[in-house]
Amino acid sequence: MSLPPPRPAAEAPRLFFLDWLRIVAFGVLVAYHTGMYYVTWPFHLKSPWASHALEPWMKLTEPWRMSLIFMVSGAATALMLRRAPPLPLLRQRSRRLLLPLLAGVLVVVPPQAYLEAMQKFGYAGSYADFLALYFSGYGGFCQAGRCLILPTWNHLWFLPYLWLYTALLLGAVALWPAGLRRVGAGLARVLAGGGLLAWPAALLFWMRWQLSPRFPVTYALVGDWFSHAMYGALFLTGAAWAADGRVWPRLERWRAIGLTLALAAWAALVLGQPRGWAGHAVLALLQWNALVAAFGYARRYLNRDGAWRTRLNEAVFPVYVLHQTILLIAAWRLRPLGLPPALEGPLLLAVTLVLGYAGYEGIRRVSALRPWFGLARATPAQPRVALPQPLPPP
Repeated sequence: MSLPPPRPAAEAPRLFFLDWLRIVAFGVLVAYHTGMYYVTWPFHLKSPWASHALEPWMKLTEPWRMSLIFMVSGAATALMLRRAPPLPLLRQRSRRLLLPLLAGVLVVVPPQAYLEAMQKFGYAGSYADFLALYFSGYGGFCQAGRCLILPTWNHLWFLPYLWLYTALLLGAVALWPAGLRRVGAGLARVLAGGGLLAWPAALLFWMRWQLSPRFPVTYALVGDWFSHAMYGALFLTGAAWAADGRVWPRLERWRAIGLTLALAAWAALVLGQPRGWAGHAVLALLQWNALVAAFGYARRYLNRDGAWRTRLNEAVFPVYVLHQTILLIAAWRLRPLGLPPALEGPLLLAVTLVLGYAGYEGIRRVSALRPWFGLARATPAQPRVALPQPLPPP
């Protein structure tokens, strides 16, 4: 069966809902990292008020927040292929992903590791002394068999993973130009009717049940096979959906059912606390149905342009790079005040978003900084053409 030719880029309508979904997804990520300061789960810093109180609400987004970002990134990559061939696009994406990763490891992330060393390991040296340890790969910050790895990329783990999946996809498209559209057409046939909800959830259940116990999540890129299986498959799914286009309206039609099933799975996760295969099944149901609901509601209500879309869509990457360092420094500075979490938490979130956006506004104005925070190089302003002036009256 031959596939219909792709629509020319000029005729392809922009999927505004993907831009808005990307903005919302990274906003959820910032809120989630703020919450990590107050729960008992492992994180770089911990509030003196850390408890289980917020954990049920954190579980509402924990299974699917990064999955959504990878799927949107896959869709965006497929849409970029309409405007650029695979290999030039790979060079462009490598600059946009790897330069911020390098800047993050060298400049942005070290303050996070410094604060973690002070709180968890009682380090009392200066920041300059710590940097010498950081860049030398010091391995002496250890406690209960767990060591602080230096240097590190912390929250920027997403960038090397995204680069890897992008490189694999673009390499495959270079070798087999029709491959992505054929995968999209195949998914469109399989994900019809209730299959849209059932088959992907079943696959995610199998991955969680079979792979997660054998390959615990490490975010170290090498050997993180469960993460690669899950996020790589979701990245490819987003790309295939964008290449084919037929699944988008189905997601919109199934959005309410997806939301209902996701909330039911969340309730079962929180109230029933299932274990073993049942726990993996509930997590998979929550993960996939939340994704269906997110894409469906975004396409229904956010598929339009807006005054802030372009600016916020550009701001997402720099804010993502900066946000966790801003968050941890702000948390450290606020600790002596002893503010209750109900006041301190929203304040931390607001400070992180405001300062992150302020950082973006500063970065976008400095051409030399833009590539290091994921922004395209500024386009030179067109020179103004001087109009002829009328002759003075005689």
